[in-house]
Amino acid sequence: MSTPVKEAVGRYGVWSVGLRSEDPQRRGELTEAAAELEELGFGALWLGGNSSAANAAPLLDATSRIVVGTSIQSIWEHEPAATARAFADLESAHPGRFLLGLGVSHAQRVEQYARPYTALVGHLDALDAAGMPADRRLLAALGPRSLRLARDRAAGSIPYLVTPEHTAHARKILGDGPLLAPELGVIPERDPDRARALARAFLELYLPLPNYTGNFLRHGFTEDDLRDGGSDRLVDALFAWGDDTAIRTKIDAFLDAGADHLALQVLDGSPRDALPRTAWRNLASTLA
Repeated sequence: MSTPVKEAVGRYGVWSVGLRSEDPQRRGELTEAAAELEELGFGALWLGGNSSAANAAPLLDATSRIVVGTSIQSIWEHEPAATARAFADLESAHPGRFLLGLGVSHAQRVEQYARPYTALVGHLDALDAAGMPADRRLLAALGPRSLRLARDRAAGSIPYLVTPEHTAHARKILGDGPLLAPELGVIPERDPDRARALARAFLELYLPLPNYTGNFLRHGFTEDDLRDGGSDRLVDALFAWGDDTAIRTKIDAFLDAGADHLALQVLDGSPRDALPRTAWRNLASTLA
């Protein structure tokens, strides 16, 4: 990569399920949004869900600078050789602008799920054999073993649904060099009850998944924090909500803990595949 990963992605990016839509009727909407996000100054677009190079291609075509990454591509659903070929095609068309974010997903969502760490190591071995450069891939690492793997065999980590405390822990394991780019949910709502209700509605999808709840328990939360949609303590640790000052303060807490880049996911009550363009504009203003 001609530009180092940290420099290429900048300080802030946007994480969005909507930007990975495969509906051909939405192609124009997606590419227009990507072009605007580049103009707003974001350094990266992170495509949520089980995304791939095919989802990134139209957004790269519509922009000139912004990096596009998968967050994540499931190791269970994509063959390494095909992934390496798709990477090579994008690299030829858009040098240095595509990052492959990889993850093991969850047992509840993958029929063949077994020995995920071993499977991830084997997947990386196969990518190496197929010529996929290690410095252009990132791992959705939460636990210590996966973080060490992200340090040793990738350009860094893109952890999801984490706290500043986890970020500090991850930074210690990764060391100074690798990219640490956690996702952070941003709720542009000042009313505490409304903000926390939006957070709990979002968490409904994730609290049944042991990969996340186990990580919370490793970092000081208790089983009580996981009940009834998540305690106030858990919600307030995981999400940035409130006025612009409060949101900026939370973002700064992640940066102070050692994050190089934040993948910001706006949660305003819209459907998961929506493109909250007004909220993105407001967020860019907050970050300016």
